[in-house]
Amino acid sequence: MMISCDPFIGRQLRGEDLQGLDLEELKHLETLLEGGLSRLVETKDERFLKEISTLKRQGAELMEENQQLKRQMENFRHEVRAIVADQQGQTSESTTHHWSSAVHPSKVYNSCDISLRLGLPFPD
Repeated sequence: MMISCDPFIGRQLRGEDLQGLDLEELKHLETLLEGGLSRLVETKDERFLKEISTLKRQGAELMEENQQLKRQMENFRHEVRAIVADQQGQTSESTTHHWSSAVHPSKVYNSCDISLRLGLPFPD
């Protein structure tokens, strides 16, 4: 009785109905199982490596995007400082003194509502 021709091969591969098999058939079944297991492990490892590669690439993309956002924020801060300096240069001495004592410049730079703090028109 050859295992490859046996209609119950699926059951035998699951370890069922083994009592009727001789030693050679058991060895052949073992070889089939080892080959299948080897292919399974190989496929699993390939998928893990592909997933790791994808995650590394995504991590590098996120780090690059983070650097770009940091550069944009720094440019934005420079623009805000220039606007604040320009605004302060156009006001009288007393207004400038009142501005600097009422609101610390670091709070202006970190503010999300710059148009209101600078007295610019409110965006629609």
